[in-house]
Amino acid sequence: MAKENKPAQKKEKIELSSGNGVSAVVKELIGRTGFRGEITQVKVLVQEGKDTGRSMRRNVRGAVQLEDVLMLRETEIEARRIKSNVTKGSSY
Repeated sequence: MAKENKPAQKKEKIELSSGNGVSAVVKELIGRTGFRGEITQVKVLVQEGKDTGRSMRRNVRGAVQLEDVLMLRETEIEARRIKSNVTKGSSY
């Protein structure tokens, strides 16, 4: 039995607003995430592009501190909140 050849589907390409990305300033360090804590979750304020002025949560790998400028490839996707290790109803 021969396999049927399906027509190739075209993938939509996401356009970058300025070609190199969009600048965003780190306003808050939220916490560490990742399997070994190698990722820092931060809140950033987008400085340019269609989402100017939008505050969003992003995951950053590497050293980062307040008022750093990040170059974001896209501003559509926001990182999920970090889950807390504290369980409800437990007292320590």
